[in-house]
Amino acid sequence: MEHKNIIHFLSNQTSEQMMSFVIETEDDKLIVIDGGTCGDAEHLIETLRQITGVYQPHIDAWFLTHSHLDHTGALVQLVKTQPGFFYIDKLYYNFPSLQYLKKYEGVFAVDFESFHAIEPQLAYAAETITQGDSYDVGAAHFDVLYTCDPSITENVGNNSSSVLRMTLGGQTFMFLGDLGVEGGKKLLAMYGDRLQSDCVEMAHHGQNGVEKDVYAAIAPKACFWCAPQWLWDNDAGKGYNTHVWKTVIVRGWMQELGVKKDYVIKDGDQHITLPISFD
Repeated sequence: MEHKNIIHFLSNQTSEQMMSFVIETEDDKLIVIDGGTCGDAEHLIETLRQITGVYQPHIDAWFLTHSHLDHTGALVQLVKTQPGFFYIDKLYYNFPSLQYLKKYEGVFAVDFESFHAIEPQLAYAAETITQGDSYDVGAAHFDVLYTCDPSITENVGNNSSSVLRMTLGGQTFMFLGDLGVEGGKKLLAMYGDRLQSDCVEMAHHGQNGVEKDVYAAIAPKACFWCAPQWLWDNDAGKGYNTHVWKTVIVRGWMQELGVKKDYVIKDGDQHITLPISFD
């Protein structure tokens, strides 16, 4: 069977925002990035089973950008409810200390506690990533451009996101996680135009994340939006662009920057064979 480089961009199975990527490489490696909420766990494991053709899928690498449950919840749920029904070779992440999160994150520190509770069961696979590291997972190459900076004391959960750039199928993909304004400024100061990538996962589900100048430096041709319909439309029930989310503003930025394609989780699961054509 011929293997291809494919990005499976999974949609939300609840009403919540989430982030879940499954990546197949041409040399038969399987990679997960984040995975979504607890409510997305069953859809994730079924997707992995369909891709691998086996009931107990083998994941070569699982990257977690940060500890919020709309990113780690699926993994937490699977470890709690289906232990032994999948195997991870390597689990890559860099989460700040619980003390730091409790001090600056407040109520959202409970998200890290949920992950912390299942960490011992994943210790065999866990590896802490650090800014400047690089990893090869078969044909996929990952560069770690940014990890948590404890000098940032604002929006710390989101700003603790690890930023990854994947090279696969001759194209580059920037995963920003939920990186906020402050983390975005540091990222831009460190790399400038070297951030340029063919595709970008939009920070913080496409709103209230990094600012326009970061996206201008990335200069993407395609954007991946982890945004359900309500967030895409900035609509909490009163109509299009009537709420406080900034998604519509950010959509305008990307149009100004000449983005060719938008992939949005509101449209359901999307299975994208690489390389992406931008014609």
